[in-house]
Amino acid sequence: MAIAADSTAGQAPNPKPDKAAHGVVEAPAPSDHPEPNAEAAAEEEEEEPEEELDGPAAEEAAWAKVDAVFRRLSESPVGIRVHDVIIQGNTKTRDELIEAEVVDLIRSAATVQDLARAATVAHARLMRLELFDSVCITLDAGPTELPGTANVVIEVVEPANRINGSVGCFSKPEARSWSVEGSLRFTNIFGYGDIWDVSGAYGWGQSSEISIGVALPRFRSIPTPLTARASLSSHDWLKFSSYKERLIGLSFGLLSTMCHDLSYNLTWRTLTDPSQVASKSIRTQLGHNLLSALRYTYMIDQRDSHLRPTKGYAFVSTSQVGGLWGSKGLRFFRQEFDIRSAVPFGFYNAALNAGISAGVIIPLGRGFLKSPSSVPERFFLGGHSSPVCSLGSLTPLLGFKTRGVGPTEIRRFVPSESLTDESAASPGQDYLGGDFAVSAFADVSFDLPLKLFRDAGIHGHAFLSAGNLAKLSESEFRNFSFSEFGRTFRSSAGVGIIVPTRFFRMEINYCYILKQFEHDRGKSGIQFSFSSPM
Repeated sequence: MAIAADSTAGQAPNPKPDKAAHGVVEAPAPSDHPEPNAEAAAEEEEEEPEEELDGPAAEEAAWAKVDAVFRRLSESPVGIRVHDVIIQGNTKTRDELIEAEVVDLIRSAATVQDLARAATVAHARLMRLELFDSVCITLDAGPTELPGTANVVIEVVEPANRINGSVGCFSKPEARSWSVEGSLRFTNIFGYGDIWDVSGAYGWGQSSEISIGVALPRFRSIPTPLTARASLSSHDWLKFSSYKERLIGLSFGLLSTMCHDLSYNLTWRTLTDPSQVASKSIRTQLGHNLLSALRYTYMIDQRDSHLRPTKGYAFVSTSQVGGLWGSKGLRFFRQEFDIRSAVPFGFYNAALNAGISAGVIIPLGRGFLKSPSSVPERFFLGGHSSPVCSLGSLTPLLGFKTRGVGPTEIRRFVPSESLTDESAASPGQDYLGGDFAVSAFADVSFDLPLKLFRDAGIHGHAFLSAGNLAKLSESEFRNFSFSEFGRTFRSSAGVGIIVPTRFFRMEINYCYILKQFEHDRGKSGIQFSFSSPM
């Protein structure tokens, strides 16, 4: 007789078998083939001639046997040995991929209880591959001539359609730009669990990108997933920093686990100034550069949601070493930290989200104290994106435009014949970013009174954000003072409404600038933003 148990059987020693769960795990009845260490129990439970029952009586008798088996399993360990692992239903996925994920785990089980727990973990591993619609693991009795053994049958259901895609339109009002983003994904083309994706984004007036990548959950004996991606992108920073950036790059994911991620990036970067008004600091960095960088990320995220957390905490540390090939001007060390916490209030689904993030970049090489850091690798503050959803980077400073805060330098003035000395306008400022940055926020989210809004996930929030940048390279660290750095923090506060949908996430905020300084691009008022719902 086979008994069905849900995927939490390993946590609850005596679960109620009243419903079958998705991803069924079935265990063999010990009475079919008694184990050596359970012979005494088997002798006590001598089989008696069963009367043929039908209808409700037969069903009640079957569930009584199931209850008896679960009681026995909960009383003491029952020894067992896995005889065979049988894989079914994989018409495209290769057997060796599934075996590499779960066979060693299943064969290591020494008791029925261990085997049920191993089956639950195996089910989770296979579903995490994103290759199957469903996975069913059955623990069946082994051959009659081998008592105390079990066969494990893994039945998978592969999706009928291996191609899916998405498209969306998003806005950055602070940069007065819109972007259309789309992706196309091909799953398991060659049967190795390979996932191919093509993505593209086009932004009116600021940036565009197209890339293609592949991910392998397992390659030969390497237990960690491997990824590779080629990309071509361009960014227009003329309004903010008087340069355009074009990138042609390759990236390789070398290590990826629950908490650790290691990648290598090789990028050919070109900086140009079509306006020819860039400041001196920008002009010295125009041209071509090869960026070779190793990036390591450590992340813990115990929050209950990444869009609207109500409890938990998160921590992210990102380290990057650039210039592994000794490229002049692109040798640097970059470190970022981001800490988040969410505390529930217990009413109206209200919760406080607070976070602080910091980053520093240091040039490497001979004379690094006097060398400038790479402008595109520096830290910038501003933007209207939600600080709650921006885990892993500096939190946005709401109310300030993109690259609207920090050290600036006056642009080169190009005289025009149409302008007289009296009518000549200021050439403006280039925002150079900072080598050291700190930002923080506090956000209180709460449900709105109307049930219609609560059912749709529409909620309100009140926020406070602050941040600052400082230059350390080119011997500027000698002039750095923590007291002065704290005194010049920019800050803003406000309230808003968040409207989540299937296609986008919209925020309508009223921002009030609490503190800003000369050349900062901050403005109080109503601001809109549209972002990805993921």
